Amino acid sequence: MSYRSTWDGRSGYSGKRHTLRNLLLVLLALGILCFGVLEGLIYSGARTRVTGEPGGMVVFGCKVNRDGPGAMLKDRLDTVLDYLEDHPETNVVLSGGKGDDEHVSEARGMYDYLVANGADGERLWMEGNSRNTWQNVNYTLELMEEKDLNAGNGVVLVSSGFHLTRIKMLWSRAGGTANVSTLAAPTSSLYTTVHMFFREPLALVKSFVFDR
Repeated sequence: MSYRSTWDGRSGYSGKRHTLRNLLLVLLALGILCFGVLEGLIYSGARTRVTGEPGGMVVFGCKVNRDGPGAMLKDRLDTVLDYLEDHPETNVVLSGGKGDDEHVSEARGMYDYLVANGADGERLWMEGNSRNTWQNVNYTLELMEEKDLNAGNGVVLVSSGFHLTRIKMLWSRAGGTANVSTLAAPTSSLYTTVHMFFREPLALVKSFVFDR
């Protein structure tokens, strides 16, 4: 009887391990599925779509170094310069505050780079207080209303492609204009591309739940 009791105990333990393993496999599969869906949403919005003649533009900032914009921000600003060559009358809001490791605000860094490369400083407006994308959107809308910036024909939102799905979601949530175009800047850094592949789905979920 002692032998039978031991055997039954081991059998029960083995069954529990089998059930736990199956449960973990199911959770892993669901996690991969959710991650894939989120990546699909991100990359479906990671493209340039400009309709009509938007009267305003918003450029979303990122890292500024002492010697100028970081690689990802430079990609965005060079994309803006190309657009402004054909649309010089566009009013542009540069949105980005000063991080703890930055010597100037991202808005100031963007302004300096654009003006140095031929942009009309009279049409550039700096929003230099925001510290995240939700603040970017809200502070920008406040500035556009305060300055009565012309966006009657819509607005074009400029950032790296992976960032645009989240921006459009928050822009709509904050009550921004419905006529929204997007300008997707390339990402020249392979490291950044890989890093954002894993980071942005989590950021999208966080913004969907908490940024209100």
